[in-house]
Amino acid sequence: MRASMSQSDGFLNHDGPPRDAWQATWDALAGASSLVVVTHANPDADGVASLLAVTTVLTSRGKQVQAAVADGTLPDTLRFLPGADTLRAPEDLALGPDDLLVLVDCADEPRLGPLYRAHPEWFDGTHRMVNIDHHVTNTRFGAINLIDPAAAATCEVLAVLFLEMGVPIDAALATCLLAGIEGDTLGLRTPSTTSRTLRVAAELLDRGADLDTIVDYLFRVKPFSTIRLWGNVLSRAVWTGDIVWSEITPEMLAESGATAAEGEGIVNFLAGTRGALVGALFYQQADGWRVSLRSIREDVDVAEIARLYGGGGHSRAAGCRVPPGIEARDRFLSDVAGYLAGISAAR
Repeated sequence: MRASMSQSDGFLNHDGPPRDAWQATWDALAGASSLVVVTHANPDADGVASLLAVTTVLTSRGKQVQAAVADGTLPDTLRFLPGADTLRAPEDLALGPDDLLVLVDCADEPRLGPLYRAHPEWFDGTHRMVNIDHHVTNTRFGAINLIDPAAAATCEVLAVLFLEMGVPIDAALATCLLAGIEGDTLGLRTPSTTSRTLRVAAELLDRGADLDTIVDYLFRVKPFSTIRLWGNVLSRAVWTGDIVWSEITPEMLAESGATAAEGEGIVNFLAGTRGALVGALFYQQADGWRVSLRSIREDVDVAEIARLYGGGGHSRAAGCRVPPGIEARDRFLSDVAGYLAGISAAR
């Protein structure tokens, strides 16, 4: 007998996805015998934890599951997550005609990076696809979309789904789900943290989530290479008008012995500069700049800025890509300054 939602709406937001969207998502997952589950390139804690949480639940129900990060990367700080050693290389994925494709924490298909470019046929509408996310900029590209922008993390969406459907949540699964929530809220500190986020987190703690280990790996304990990288990046910070920004180049990574993933969190540090409206961090790559944007101001929507360059995210945290070269980077900064000037003029 299939699981169905209780009538109490215990963890559901009345302004969130309708009841039938939650049920349809669960029915699709539970009804599939084989699935391919993927999260976005350049993964963060929420993306990887969402991927592993879905994989854990479906595998425990006897499903055949292939799971991978779209670009095959896995930051060392996330290798503690239960099930991380089961992830496949994206090139080893094989999507059959009867397989269900599940995308988690992915606002649009291009965020899948090399996987999207290598397999455009997966996204041409001929394959069944479930899209589970919390980004307000999600393009609803799935046949079934469970998008809850009121959630602080995709792991919050999944936790609500599993709790409402009566899915057993053991300590390992609870740890995955709480890690995703902790990662996207910087330890329950971002404005996206709601009373439901706290209630879900409390429920996961009650079910055995290992908060101490999560906090160690995500926030407290860092390799020396990370310390060196942060020092290098922060020493190069520039204050341009209302923007505080810096960059991470391949040379800086080599000098510090760090990976690009070790720059996670620097942009939040920049955004917290007193008097700044936006913090920006540019990651220099062969094909251009990957840009992370943050703001702690209620009247600044960095997702709106990111959308100008084909990106997206949330009002306080977003990202996009900028063409290569110093001129393109400076042009982007000029566009951000223009956006912020418009906000100042409207006050």
